Amino acid sequence: MKFFIDTADFNEIRDLAATGLVDGVTTNPSLIAKSGAKFLDLIPQICEVVKGPVSAEVAATDFDTMMAEGRKLSKIAKNIAVKVPLTPAGLKVCRTLSDAGTMVNVTLCFSAGQAILAAKAGATFISPFVGRLDDVGEDGMALIGDIVQIYRQYPDIKTQVLVASIRGPRHVIEAAKLGAHVGTLPPAALRALYSHPLTDKGLSAFVADWQKTGQSILDEQELAAVRKTA
Repeated sequence: MKFFIDTADFNEIRDLAATGLVDGVTTNPSLIAKSGAKFLDLIPQICEVVKGPVSAEVAATDFDTMMAEGRKLSKIAKNIAVKVPLTPAGLKVCRTLSDAGTMVNVTLCFSAGQAILAAKAGATFISPFVGRLDDVGEDGMALIGDIVQIYRQYPDIKTQVLVASIRGPRHVIEAAKLGAHVGTLPPAALRALYSHPLTDKGLSAFVADWQKTGQSILDEQELAAVRKTA
């Protein structure tokens, strides 16, 4: 399963990209507004530090303006995935851009029927919003299971299921079990995957026992060199 980071905070993206665990980035107008960054300045910077797909969303809702925006965004970098809404106009833009060789992320998917349409329109990614479905009493992960099952019936479908609106580790694990291709996670959700109280307890015990031996793997000169470069 690939991990994308769902944020427009460049410092967070750069920090997490350095772990080697980040396969791409997703942004949206709400995240851009929250960051306070200038969209057309930020996206090229993200594309430089993350080699995988970087989703940049159009702002318009009509076909002609979306097409113009999508074409402009696609020229920023080779790893841009133009993000469009799952509307009739958005799917028309998806078909046109996909036919031209541009990656397209179709967003705001809330039903399996919508996911079928996105695949037929040539979407590179379909983004079902599991957290928002859970918020209104529906089962977001059931939708992921339905889409994965449907796509598997048709070898010609190349659209990847990109699980969006992830709220925490449970969503990530369930999506992986269902066979989703990608999960896009807020930075806090990715960091939460590291955490387990038994890991912390075990590490503390190992550190304490090692200190009792009075040994060091690195000598003083080697330790000084590490501290200098840290």
